[in-house]
Amino acid sequence: MKKLLTLIFALAFLGAQGQNWYNTDEFTDGMECTSVTVGKKASADGSVMTSHTDDSGRSRTNITVEKAADHPAGAMETLYKRVWAKSEPGRMNRYDNIPVGEIPQVAHTYQFLNTAYPCVNEKQLAIGESTFGGRSELKSDSGLIDCQRLCQLMLERCSTAREAIKMAGELMKTYGWIDGGECLTIADKNEVWHLEIVGPGKGKLGAVWAAQRVPDDHVAVNANASTIREIDLKNKDYFMASDNVYAVAEENGWWSKKSGEPFRFAYAYAPESRMMLACRRREWRVFDLLAPSLKLDPNAENYPFSVKPDSLVKLSDMVRVFQDYYEGTEYDMRKNLTVTDKEGKSVMSPLANPFMKSDELKLHKVNGGWHAHGERNIAVWFTVYATIIQCRSDLPDEVGALCWFALDNVASSVYVPFYANVTDLPSEYKTCGRETGFSRKSAWWAFNRLGTLASQRWGDMRKVIDNTWKPLQKEFFDNQQNIEDKALALLKKGQREEALKLLTDYTDLCGTTAINTAWDTGDYIWTVFDGAW
Repeated sequence: MKKLLTLIFALAFLGAQGQNWYNTDEFTDGMECTSVTVGKKASADGSVMTSHTDDSGRSRTNITVEKAADHPAGAMETLYKRVWAKSEPGRMNRYDNIPVGEIPQVAHTYQFLNTAYPCVNEKQLAIGESTFGGRSELKSDSGLIDCQRLCQLMLERCSTAREAIKMAGELMKTYGWIDGGECLTIADKNEVWHLEIVGPGKGKLGAVWAAQRVPDDHVAVNANASTIREIDLKNKDYFMASDNVYAVAEENGWWSKKSGEPFRFAYAYAPESRMMLACRRREWRVFDLLAPSLKLDPNAENYPFSVKPDSLVKLSDMVRVFQDYYEGTEYDMRKNLTVTDKEGKSVMSPLANPFMKSDELKLHKVNGGWHAHGERNIAVWFTVYATIIQCRSDLPDEVGALCWFALDNVASSVYVPFYANVTDLPSEYKTCGRETGFSRKSAWWAFNRLGTLASQRWGDMRKVIDNTWKPLQKEFFDNQQNIEDKALALLKKGQREEALKLLTDYTDLCGTTAINTAWDTGDYIWTVFDGAW
């Protein structure tokens, strides 16, 4: 029994320490990022939602406000390419951004919240992201635009999803896509689209892309796999695509019109992604949580592009999805980590956590695997930050564009309300923890430390986590109506600056409260469980 407990503890501890294993190069396509989208008739409050978990493990951890600006005629905008920085002893792995060229600047750029993947602007245009890789032979370095820069360009220059997609198509055709296969989930206050992009082929300039609209009464998900299959370009209200979308597939022998087989974007350009269990299982789980009546097969190769939820989706439902690790299902990766209780029954060990690197350790027949063809949860230890963004047509832009922002593993974190039109954010959220190293001046470290500690004895510590965050999360949600009513009253009086100050002060209060609570809860866990491992 002592050997068993020691083994379980070692497994749990190593899994927890994984939250600081950023000096590894094991983040691969199929493992990074989940995005869930909600149409305006599928949400409880009529908002359109997009979302994102940045599960890269090495992205920057901070969020800043990039102000609107006017630019002189002839101004140029520098574009950058994200590259893996060289590993340095004692430093967290990170990305570097290197300049690759310039494009003409527009006369006016909008304010936006700038995260690793810029996420929402002052006009209620919002973006989520999920990498799906695609065929390696499609990636080209003959261009200027990568995924992060495209998000920035959309938010700087556009106010609707359709405008953003059309502009993206034009820019990529002219200046070239230099990234792998990416899905951008683009929402405005009326609708939400999924835009999937791959390169044109090695040495070529341009891009291949398709976009599909989520029906207003549906929800959709992208979990690192291409999900756009058949496209109907005659139905302009639901589909868009690049003018080479069929030709590139035919040129490479990935599809033939003469075959009589329907063209399916996912199978032409990213067939491997449809095979990855780590992706498909998350697709199933999102739909299973929001539309359980469909009783979808958890082992299916394909699911509908979107589904109608069983009930209107609330913010709390979205949080529940992103905190999920298959608990209560046969895919819970802790299920084989058991101990015998005082009554002689086999029960899950309190040291078992769902965030471990199970296929490397190969212990106790843990259900799942680290590689892309194995299991992975929706909630994972290598999340850097997460967003749930509301776009609301019944509210002015100053109030309607709202980003709920969480740091580190969502299962041990809390979403804080950041309005897109605020004039500033708490300094701790603006400070990148990857640059500072461990520091109380960076919000990310408060949440990363808490998540790392909690996962070491998740069976017990999750109760502390839930008792801490659930009431505060509910308080944030419940306060939303009150603070927005006050802001609306000021706007109706023509007092825009006062309304923005109100929202900025509220954002600051919520952010500071969350940071302090994270530090205090980490201290509590460290103290109460010290010596009780």
